[in-house]
Amino acid sequence: MDATELLVSERTAADTPGSEVSAADRVLQVLAVLACAGRPLSASELMQGTGLPRSSLYRQLARLKRFGFVADSGALYAPGPLGLQLARGFDDGSHLVHVARPVLVQLSQQTQESAGLLVAANGQAVCLDMVESPLSLRCSFDKGSSVPLKVGASAKCVLAYLPAVQREALLNQHYGEGTPARAEAAAELQELRTQGYITTVGQVDAGVWGCSVPVFASGRRAVAALSLMAPQQRVQHQQAQLVQATLAAAARISRSLAG
Repeated sequence: MDATELLVSERTAADTPGSEVSAADRVLQVLAVLACAGRPLSASELMQGTGLPRSSLYRQLARLKRFGFVADSGALYAPGPLGLQLARGFDDGSHLVHVARPVLVQLSQQTQESAGLLVAANGQAVCLDMVESPLSLRCSFDKGSSVPLKVGASAKCVLAYLPAVQREALLNQHYGEGTPARAEAAAELQELRTQGYITTVGQVDAGVWGCSVPVFASGRRAVAALSLMAPQQRVQHQQAQLVQATLAAAARISRSLAG
């Protein structure tokens, strides 16, 4: 299930016409679907992603365009210029990014591979920050891009540390309740929580090795995943060292956040 489907599934009985709360919800649904899409969307795609009727969708788009959150070119809609200002404000003001950034740089320099910081949002693993490998052959994940909480080391690490109710619901949606695939996925997440990290190969992109480790704030509350990414062929004989480096880096971030 992708982010737009999750947004539709999370609409509640409180979402009734004329309600101030529901009006705000509808605006945010449109903005969230546009943010997750990674490309301009048509009105039909936005209707499908948000579950809103056409008349309501156009009202929300008009509001968002008026304030600069949405821009349109013909029949397509995309995040507007105010979205860029929000992103810059997040970069400047995020305590998590501020604390993690020097550790990401150090980890990338130490390993010569790409290091990223990801969090959960709307059923996706979203990249908050990325330091790319200095080598010409490298793997990376663009800042602001996202993947479903299903495959890949980063997504699985984020999923494993969600609150149990959210995690179980996502497993049911991805694999079906009571299926062997769901049981296998749940067991993998339990193993991740037990050993404190996960490695995968080629689950998102062919030939890419990834290691992901949870980052904790005070009270052992998981707030992000620290991930290291590299071409599989380059790291096949040094994976243990790279895992240890990633574990140590995540521990440094966690200590700073907890302090």
